Amino acid sequence: MTIRGFVVAAVAAYLGAHSMCAPAAAAGPAKLWEVTGLEAPESALPDPEAGVVYVSSVGGASGDKNGNGFISKIALDGKMVSLKWAAGLDAPKGLARAGERLYVADIDRLVEIDVKTGKALASYPAKGARFLNDVAADGEGRIYVADTFTNTIWRLAEGRFEPWLASKALNSPNGLLVQGDKLIVAPWGVTAEDGKPGVPAGLLEVSLKDKSVRPLGDGTPVGNLDGIEAEGPSTYLVTDWVAGALLRIETSGKVTPLLDFNQGSADIGYVPSTKTVLVPLMNDNRLEAYRIE
Repeated sequence: MTIRGFVVAAVAAYLGAHSMCAPAAAAGPAKLWEVTGLEAPESALPDPEAGVVYVSSVGGASGDKNGNGFISKIALDGKMVSLKWAAGLDAPKGLARAGERLYVADIDRLVEIDVKTGKALASYPAKGARFLNDVAADGEGRIYVADTFTNTIWRLAEGRFEPWLASKALNSPNGLLVQGDKLIVAPWGVTAEDGKPGVPAGLLEVSLKDKSVRPLGDGTPVGNLDGIEAEGPSTYLVTDWVAGALLRIETSGKVTPLLDFNQGSADIGYVPSTKTVLVPLMNDNRLEAYRIE
């Protein structure tokens, strides 16, 4: 589905009186570089202090326990540092760093990796989980993980990895972002299949204090959302995996299409100091970097 098709469908079915702004200016985001040769890259996590980007590659089907998954280390200028910096994973997806540890979601477990060596230090099983997806860390080092297929968010705190919130209101949670005292969720919604229409999702916010779930801003449904990064206090960069799109979403409800890809735009990373967004393209086996104005 192209950006144009997405806009038409979204406006006709869901926006009603809401207005969607025109596409970005003619110049648009500037492509900086790309890295090829990855294997279904799902998540990009920049580490500006170290000057690198960690990129998870599923290495096969998203639910296969095959040991083919790995994490690459790529310089911020796009040069490959180490293709298989951390290997032997199954289908690694979301990434988050807390201190000297990198955490990666791997189907039904959370793996803790030493950022200095790339070696796995611990594996936390998630009994009953079906599709652990994105990962986010808060300021206290607690780790949150979305299980998309069971509408559950898991949390690692004080060595215990357990379900933190289970609710249908999460609407198939995918992307996660800790922002202040809230967990911002980019849900997948429902994909069209077997002749049934899809149901797009809008951003959600979850209180880290009382776990209440509510729409972020006006809750406008947008698409099958994947990665999310804060561009500002009320503006987010979000991918729609199914549409193959990078969007700017404001809490006012305004949606600005920024980039149009093939299907598979996944869990993005963002470097605010250089306004650089890093987009893993799962179905194209590459990572692309753009400067966003």
